[in-house]
Order: sequence, then C-alpha cells, then structure tokens
Amino acid sequence: MVRKESTTSMRLPPQHQGLEVKIPSFFRCPISLDVMRSPVSLCTGVTYDRASIQRWLDSGNTTCPATMLPLPSTDLVPNLTLRSLIAHWSTSVASCSPAAGSESSAVGSSPAGLVRQVASSDADPSSALRELAAYISDDDVDEFEKNALVGAGGAADTVASVLRRKGEKTSVEAAEAAVRVLATIVALDGIEDANKKRVAAGLAADAGASAASLARVLRGGSGLEARIDAARLVEFLLANAAGDAREAVAESSELVAELVRLIGPVDEKGNLDMKAVDTGLSCLSTIARSRRAARAEMVRLGAVPAAVRALHATTAPAMFAKALRILESAVGCAEGRAALCEHAEEAVPAVVGKMMKAGRDGAEAAVAVLWAVCHKYKDRRAADAASASEGALTRLLLLLQSGCSPVARQMTLELLKIYKVNAKSCLAGYDSKTTHIMPF
Repeated sequence: MVRKESTTSMRLPPQHQGLEVKIPSFFRCPISLDVMRSPVSLCTGVTYDRASIQRWLDSGNTTCPATMLPLPSTDLVPNLTLRSLIAHWSTSVASCSPAAGSESSAVGSSPAGLVRQVASSDADPSSALRELAAYISDDDVDEFEKNALVGAGGAADTVASVLRRKGEKTSVEAAEAAVRVLATIVALDGIEDANKKRVAAGLAADAGASAASLARVLRGGSGLEARIDAARLVEFLLANAAGDAREAVAESSELVAELVRLIGPVDEKGNLDMKAVDTGLSCLSTIARSRRAARAEMVRLGAVPAAVRALHATTAPAMFAKALRILESAVGCAEGRAALCEHAEEAVPAVVGKMMKAGRDGAEAAVAVLWAVCHKYKDRRAADAASASEGALTRLLLLLQSGCSPVARQMTLELLKIYKVNAKSCLAGYDSKTTHIMPF
C-alpha cells in the first residue's frame, strides 16, 4: 500500500515553526492530526500520540478511535521504531532549514539551552527556571524527553546547584523557581526513580546550604503553594539522603522554625491548610526520628503546640499518626514534657481522643506520650487530665485487646493504675447488663 504525503506546517520546535514541510501521513496521530511526539500502539495495532489517546481513554471511551472496535485491553505500548523514524525525520528537516543557523536566540530557549542559562552564574536564572518548570510539567512533552533532560541533560543537578549557592547570591525569586522545578520532577510519576534521586543527591551535595535556601523560600515565598513545594523537597531530601545530609537538615534551626510555622494558621481567622499541615508534620516527624539532639530545639521552636493544634484540626488518620509521633519524640526530653504538661488540659485529651483513630503506630505513640508524662515522670496535671478524659479507660482496654507490641502493652497496663475503679464504677462500653445470682 502506498502512503500519501501531505504538505502542511507541523508543530516543530520554535525555531522551525512556520516552515512548510512534507509530513508522511503515518507520522500523524489519527486523533489530533499532528506529528506524534510519543507514539504508542493499542492492542488493535493502531498507533496514536500518547497524550491524545490518553485523553480519549480518560473520557470513558472503550473503543479504538480509528476502528471503533472494543478494546479488551487499554495498555499503551510505545512504538519505538516509529518514534525513531520521526526523530530522524525531524532532525533532517531542521538541518535543511535555511533559518537553522540564524536563529540562535530560539536555540537558546530549547530545554538544553535553558539548563545552560541556569548554569551560568552571570545571569538571573529565574526566567529560565520558570520555563523549565513549565516544560517539565507539560503533559504533551514525552516522558522520554523529560527523563533525558533531567538525567543525561544534567537538569536535576544544575537546578539543585541554584539552591546550593551560599549567602544572598541567589534571590528568593530564583530559589522559589528552582524549588518549583525540583518539586515538579519529584512529584511526576513519569520521571524515573533514578532521576528523582539525582535531585536528592544534588541537594545533599551541600545539605546545609540547601536547607538555608529552602528555609528562605518557606519564609519569603510568593504564596502558600511555593512554601508547600519547599517543604516537600525537605521531606524528599530527608527520605533519600545519607545520614550526614539528614543531620545537616535537622540541625537547621531556621528550617525547623519555618516547618513549625507551616503547620500554623494561614489567615487571620486561624484556618489551617491541610496540605501544608500534612507536609509540615511529615518533615518534623522525620527530623525528630533522625536526630535525637534536634528534639529540644524543635520543642523550643514550638513543635509541641503545633502538633496538638494539628490533632484538633485534622480528620485524617495519617496526620494523627504523624502528630503523635512528634509528641512521642518531644516527651523524650524534659523541655518537651514541660511544654506538653503546661497545657495538659488541652494536649492530653487530644492525645487520648485520637488514640484509636491513628492506626497501630499512632496508637502506640499516643500510649508512649501518656505513659511518659503520667506514669514515668508522674506529672499531676497530665495524670488528672488523662483521668478526666472521656473514654480514656475504654480506649486503653481496647488497645490491650488489639494485639499491640509487648512494650505498648506494658505501658498500657501501667497507665491503667492511674484509674481508680471501685465497685460502684461502670464502664459504659463493657456493661453487659448481666444478672449475677448470689449463692446465699
């Protein structure tokens, strides 16, 4: 069969747009009629551009657009041969263009050119970084191209180097733009794990300087979304960096202070943003576990009231568990116990109330908090607040029956001693209304 060729202007890179070129018909997507960027084949054997066919399937369609045959499978198989042919053809068209050598400014705006602009220390990288963020987040750009740019193209390390610049060499605007690029790389499912780890490696190369830059964005970012992006990078760095880098991040008082502030109110009415709270709790709970010496500093910066505030405000079990783990770490030092017991009437009922709503780890963290302040260090304010908390005894008994760890079980048994149950008391959850017949 002879394939027809048509003459039209295709969507080429910017420096080649407007040229009239002959496009082989089988390079076109049957849906969009544009030259395919990421050709993939359905089980029917028809090839489409990935973005176009994905939109078709996401709309609820279950047939092949070209043949209208039902699809037993919606798997998309990359057509590597066709992609190679399109790439070779596109390169040939570009090299034959009379304008190819004359539009250097457009060449500089290519993704690789943007990376070179960011690497240059002579110019403000903000504009180039924003263009890079838009390119990486563009759904129409092939994932292969994104991974090539982030990995072999050096984008991850080059952008991370912006955050490693010490002092005031980088403006808050540039640091925020760099954070946006790296946060996008980390969040995208299509970016390979090896390339995501390049982000962590780039930041960990000078973790102290990176932490300082992230703290600047958290403190002076243009909006809440920028602050959340910075916190997510902190979380990613803590999860993927080596021990020394994690310690450097945990020792940054200015960063910890901003993470605590992220959990706080976002407006004059005292409202909390749940995405910000979740990200802040994740970072603080990781810091508390990674470095024991950081606990007292976290407490000094307000981590205890922030965690208690989160317990009262959120309804997500995962966030309960994170807040309880922060409190568990905090009561491991005298400053943390003092901070919690100072407001025991508010803090202890919050811990008790979320005990059975935070999963097993969260429940055991709650028991550890109560055991530390009520039993081990015998703070009267905390013990009174625990005794007065509605349903506390019932929850402790439920925890004993739930298959908790031996350590948590022992703590629970010791906590039960603070409850004085006399013969006339009654546990509402366990009153079976049984009639006892006395033998005499």
